[in-house]
Amino acid sequence: MNKIGKPKPEEYANFYRGYIELVGDQDVIDYLSDQSDSFSTYLEKIPKEKMSFAYHEGKWTVAQVLGHIIDTERVMAYRILRFSRQDKTPIPGFDQNTYVENSFFEARSITSLRAELMGLRAANIELIKSLTEEQTKYTGQSNEVIFSVRALVYILGGHLAHHWNILKERYEV
Repeated sequence: MNKIGKPKPEEYANFYRGYIELVGDQDVIDYLSDQSDSFSTYLEKIPKEKMSFAYHEGKWTVAQVLGHIIDTERVMAYRILRFSRQDKTPIPGFDQNTYVENSFFEARSITSLRAELMGLRAANIELIKSLTEEQTKYTGQSNEVIFSVRALVYILGGHLAHHWNILKERYEV
């Protein structure tokens, strides 16, 4: 696989621009791999008692934030797979709040959540590395927006970076 070029603004919804900017101009596959290693180490240091902490009433707990990261990693990878295979069937969006409300992330250990996320990320990196340059430029529709495969790859990294920043700043973990 060659280096995946940074997506152009017309390859994703404007909402995701901040995520893509968090990745910057570095090689996105290296970024995803390094981020995975660093985030895994970070998760090992979160105390068990912090998992049920929410920084404000009505906000997700640490466990729910981690679960949301997992859900989004899985959803974005599914979109990458579909679009890279030129499946042109439009995909609906997903309601992140409904997903969190109907999960039991708080009943799981940090070890379990970490293992699931790291397994997903490792599999996703292998999928991404298997793509040709042409496949990374393919597009598909999700939530009534056209996305390129490469935009979704960058969104994977930026989404995790975004929530990691929130965990450090607002949850103080």
